[in-house]
Amino acid sequence: MFGNYLIGLREGLEASLVVCILVAYLVKTERRDALRPVWTGIGIACAISLAFGAALEFGSQEMTFKAQEALGGSLSIIAVGLVTWMVFWMRRTARHLKAELHGKLDAALAMGTGALVATAFLAVGREGLETALFVWASVRASGEGSSSPLIGVLLGIATAVALGWLFYRGALRINLAKFFTWTGGMLVVVAAGVLAYGVHDLQEAEFLAGLQNKAFDVSATIPPDSWYGTLLKGVFNFQPDPTVLQVTVWALYLIPTLALFLAPVGFGRSVRATDQKAQKATDEKAGATGGGARDGDSAERDGERLRDGTRRAGSRAGSDEV
Repeated sequence: MFGNYLIGLREGLEASLVVCILVAYLVKTERRDALRPVWTGIGIACAISLAFGAALEFGSQEMTFKAQEALGGSLSIIAVGLVTWMVFWMRRTARHLKAELHGKLDAALAMGTGALVATAFLAVGREGLETALFVWASVRASGEGSSSPLIGVLLGIATAVALGWLFYRGALRINLAKFFTWTGGMLVVVAAGVLAYGVHDLQEAEFLAGLQNKAFDVSATIPPDSWYGTLLKGVFNFQPDPTVLQVTVWALYLIPTLALFLAPVGFGRSVRATDQKAQKATDEKAGATGGGARDGDSAERDGERLRDGTRRAGSRAGSDEV
């Protein structure tokens, strides 16, 4: 339930922030007449997202077992890819999101009502479709067979809507960068479990081999029907008897993805800038040393010319005296 709550909270808050930015900009620029098309686009996006989730849930029930497993595994992998892209995209562009949305909204205002509806629909619809797909994949992976995953998602979305409203009213201020970093990191962990379960689905559909090749089996120590087994399953999609391929894919995804996500933003640029500064300092030092050497050589040559001139002047003076 916690994993699904996190999904609803994270995705819902992103959508809430987008809505807050759009509405606040229109109110601030005294274009309240454009609020109705914006809300229309948001409503259409929510309806399509719900319809997409319902189609995934009820449409898959009419398939054979292998077809269900193949569809579930494929969509789970797609969902993990989308969520991974989303958390990295949000981490990179969060600070510029407001300006980007303002620019799109200005262009839509100039084009008319249809453009406003499309802008709001695209801004919110992407989050809604990603949420529907990832929640469906996560619920399949949790395998709880109850309404707890759905309740967790709804509670997360409700919390996100409440936070969005408080942000809009100015009653709440939090460090969004840290918030998205921590929730994004936890979401990567959840996505790793969904990915491993997706691989298991494809093995059951006989798209991938190795279903009987178990990495380990701790079912006796952590029974799936125990409270702690259920907790691990719901939060991390933990499976007590995974296959070797599941564990391999899980590790190959989680370790590098989490390391890259938690690395400081602009780490590569800062390293290059440091190297460039060091090289520049070295060049300047070498130039100064070279310049000093050239100055010393010039002074030495000037001294030699002065001594030669003095000797010639003394010789002429001596000859005049003789």
